[in-house]
Amino acid sequence: MIRFTNTIVRVFLVVLLVIGLISLWEQVRHRDWFSRFRKEEKTLHSVVLKEVTALGKLELVKYTFKDIVEHEQVKDWLPDAQAVLIIEGEAVGCVDLTQVKATDIEPEGDSLVVWLPQPELCTWRINHERSRVYTTRFAFLDESQLVNAAYQRAERQIRQSALNSGILAQTQQNAEKMLRPLLEQVAGKKVVIRYQPPDGPARTLQ
Repeated sequence: MIRFTNTIVRVFLVVLLVIGLISLWEQVRHRDWFSRFRKEEKTLHSVVLKEVTALGKLELVKYTFKDIVEHEQVKDWLPDAQAVLIIEGEAVGCVDLTQVKATDIEPEGDSLVVWLPQPELCTWRINHERSRVYTTRFAFLDESQLVNAAYQRAERQIRQSALNSGILAQTQQNAEKMLRPLLEQVAGKKVVIRYQPPDGPARTLQ
């Protein structure tokens, strides 16, 4: 009985020791105590221009989002790693004018019909200057991987949130507001803007 009690005491002490070491590591990591030993930082860059691409995408609307991301990695033996991020991101809707051909401009009575490609979500990204890691727990040596995974999930969510919020419809409305007056001034007649069918080349004048 005494031996069994001693074994329980030893196990309890080991558990306390492990918890204490984990707590100590979390405090040291968050307070950045090791920064006092860094004398300076040096970074070398070797930038090479790889490719030049002509762009014809007209950006017409930008949505800005704020999100609090709680990301968790479930582990078998160690405590589950957790990260909480405060995110600001943006998504931009545009129309690709490089797809417009001469055959997409057709007369209709006293007007001109201009067929534009379907609006699209041309970019979505995290604004890292306005985002930050609020806290992490039990990340140990996998903190960078945990945070990167959280950022990736947040970026995918920004895209989906933009689509759910109607950014493509807003892009279409803004295209008509911005392009129609300009085209009417150049053409000297009324301009009607229509959009290519999303699933096929066929189109008919209305």
